[in-house]
Amino acid sequence: MTAPRFKFTLHATDGKARTGTIAMQRGEIRTPAFMPVGTAATVKAMKPETVRSTGADIILGNTYHLMLRPGAERVARLGGLHHFMNWERPILTDSGGYQVMSLSDLRKLSEEGVEFRSHLDGSKHMLTPERSMEIQRLLGSDIVMAFDECPRADRPRDEIAESMELSMRWAKRSREGFDSGEDHAARAALFGIQQGALDEDLRRVSAQKLTDIGFDGYAVGGLAVGEGQEAMFGVLDYAPGQLPHDRPRYLMGVGKPDDLVGAVERGIDMFDCVLPTRSGRNGQAFTWDGPLNLRNARHAEDTGPLDERCTCPTCANYSRAYLHHLHKSGEILGAMLVTEHNLAFYQQLMQAMRAAIEEARFAAFASDFRRDYCKA
Repeated sequence: MTAPRFKFTLHATDGKARTGTIAMQRGEIRTPAFMPVGTAATVKAMKPETVRSTGADIILGNTYHLMLRPGAERVARLGGLHHFMNWERPILTDSGGYQVMSLSDLRKLSEEGVEFRSHLDGSKHMLTPERSMEIQRLLGSDIVMAFDECPRADRPRDEIAESMELSMRWAKRSREGFDSGEDHAARAALFGIQQGALDEDLRRVSAQKLTDIGFDGYAVGGLAVGEGQEAMFGVLDYAPGQLPHDRPRYLMGVGKPDDLVGAVERGIDMFDCVLPTRSGRNGQAFTWDGPLNLRNARHAEDTGPLDERCTCPTCANYSRAYLHHLHKSGEILGAMLVTEHNLAFYQQLMQAMRAAIEEARFAAFASDFRRDYCKA
C-alpha cells in the first residue's frame, strides 16, 4: 500500500493539548514534534544518523541559505537535499522570508517579492513566492512553507495590517506556484503562515484568508521575534484556535523547553529552533532541572552526568567534569556531546508530552515540569 502524500491523524486531546501523527511518503512524524534545525544541509556538530538516534522524525532546512550556497539547482543535480545530506526522512524547508526580512539594509520590498543582496558576497537576488516554491521544489522538500513577510511586533498597527495582507496575497501565489510543480506537489505538502503580530483581529482575518486558500497545515508566524514569552503566550491563547482543528499547527522558531510546554498546552503541534544546537556549541545544557552552564567552575570536579533522568549516550558515558574540561579547552568534542544531549533532551520532552496527553494528565505534567525546570 502506497504511503499517503500527507495525512494528519489526531490520537488524543487533553484540554487544548493534542497528540497525533503526520503520515508522509518518507515516514511518520509524531506530534507534538520538535524539528532540529539543519540550516545549511547540516544539523551543526551532528551526523544525520546521530540526529535520528535522538528520536527526531523530521528536520528543517533553510531556503535562503541553501539558495545562496551551494544553490538549489546544484542540490537538485546532486540528487536532492535528502540524498545530498544523507537524511531520508521528512524535511521541512522554510520559505526564506524571515531571513530576507532580517537583512533590512540589504533588501527592497515590493508587491512582486523581495530584492536583496547576499550576506556572503553582496550579489543581488530576487525572492518571490514563485521562486521560493521553485527552490523548495528543487531541494525536494517534504513540507514547503508559503512565502511571507514577518514584521516586528512593535511596528504600527496599520503597517502590520498592510504586511499581513501582503503575506496573504503571497500565500495565494505560493499555493499556485506549489501546485504548478505537479510531480513535487503529488508527494509534498504546503503550509500557510498566519501573521498579524500581537493583534487578535488581524490574526483572525489572516487565518480566514489562509483557510479559504487551503493548506495542508498552518503555522503561527511572527512570534519569537523579541516580544517575550508572556506576549507570545497571550497570542497563543487564541491563535491556534483560529486555525483549522484537523490540520497541524506549527509555531515557527520556538524555543526554550518551557516555551514548548506552554505552547503545547495552548494547542501547538510542531516546533523548530536553533537553541538546542547553538547552546550545545556554547556549553549550555538543558536538563529536567533547568539549563546549566558547563563553563561554570562548579562543574570542574563533578563526576555526575548532565542529567540523572536523561538516557542519551552523553549522560550515560561522560561526566560534567569532562564536559566542563572540553568546553574550557575549546575542544570540538564538547560541542558534539552537549549538542547530542540537548537534541535528545528535547525529543525526550516531546515524548513525555505525547504520553501525558494520551494519558489525560497533561496539566499535572506541565505543572511538575515548570516546578522542576524553573526552580532555579
